[in-house]
Amino acid sequence: MFYTSIPELPVVKNMTQTLKLTSAAALLAAGIAAPAAAEFKWDNASGGYVKIYGQFSPAFQSVDDGVTTTDNLVDNAHSNTRVGMWVRQPLSSGEFSFNFETALGLRSSGAVSQTSTPKGIDWDRTDIRKVDFAFKGDWGTVYLGQGSMATDGVADKSLNNNAMTTYNGIGDFAGSFQFRTAAGGALSGISISSVTPSLDGGRQGRVRYDSPSFNGFQVALSAGKDVLTPNSNDKYYDVALKYVREFGGTKVAGGVGFSRMDRNGVDRDDTFGTLAVKLENGLNFAFSAGSRKNDGDYTYFLAGYEADWWQAGTTSIAVDFYNGNDFGLAGRKSKSIGVGLNQNIDSISTQVYLGYRTHELSDPGVAYQDVNAVLFGARWRF
Repeated sequence: MFYTSIPELPVVKNMTQTLKLTSAAALLAAGIAAPAAAEFKWDNASGGYVKIYGQFSPAFQSVDDGVTTTDNLVDNAHSNTRVGMWVRQPLSSGEFSFNFETALGLRSSGAVSQTSTPKGIDWDRTDIRKVDFAFKGDWGTVYLGQGSMATDGVADKSLNNNAMTTYNGIGDFAGSFQFRTAAGGALSGISISSVTPSLDGGRQGRVRYDSPSFNGFQVALSAGKDVLTPNSNDKYYDVALKYVREFGGTKVAGGVGFSRMDRNGVDRDDTFGTLAVKLENGLNFAFSAGSRKNDGDYTYFLAGYEADWWQAGTTSIAVDFYNGNDFGLAGRKSKSIGVGLNQNIDSISTQVYLGYRTHELSDPGVAYQDVNAVLFGARWRF
């Protein structure tokens, strides 16, 4: 496996110092962004173009597991640092496109734990997000290559700008941290992400078809294989029904999906869906639910509000609640409550955010200490 390594970012133990470093990174991103308002885009004479894009997503993460507090500079796993390229070319019968995208392998907020602090930069081929060819016509769109499965995004639809802190991907916040037992404070071996899945579809090497939209409804189906993880034979199949409409200023988005992972002949079946609504006055809501056959289910609810209080850009606040049952063990209960504040700064294509999340776990006859986490950072896009 090819990888690139540079000296590891320091683990800053003093919270004040860490906040200063993170703030400096955000300010640096903002300063770079100002002269980058123009797109990196090149058009051709026949209506096609090539476009380079990317984002920088530094954050400060502080996690208290009831015994110790771990502070780190991280990359927000929900929307990580990445670069990419689009190629689009209209043809007589439709449009051809190619999308390449890769994360840069920075230390992920979802990968740090009490026992592991990944390197500051450690790129390998699993950081490749998309190598995706597509052709779109009146009959729909066909995709071929590494990219989103049909159900990618179905379980975590929302209609706000608060996803850097509050959305149905609980493990992105601090998912590798383990719960400690209430009696003695020993590490349990049970990570946050293992008991708070959204079951959402991901990205694989696949072939996919999306139908045209009919009155807001669209059908998608795909079949693929994990082509990036060494020695993996995992195969994936999924189908989704999606819906997007607007009614007099009220926006509605939703979807339901079914996915199957075949691991050496053993199937894992997930069924899940989301309904999101945003009112004209800025109030927004999202509800998700999912079930893994013979291995747990969950419900998720989000309530938020958005307003243009400042000339700089939209302010978005939200609270959410996740309730899981039986993931990994019959009778297990997992909960998470989060609150987030996100502020857009449109002039420099930057979003600054602050989020807090608490995680709870209980098993039959066993109690665990809560894990509380803070995530403060900024995302600059170009």
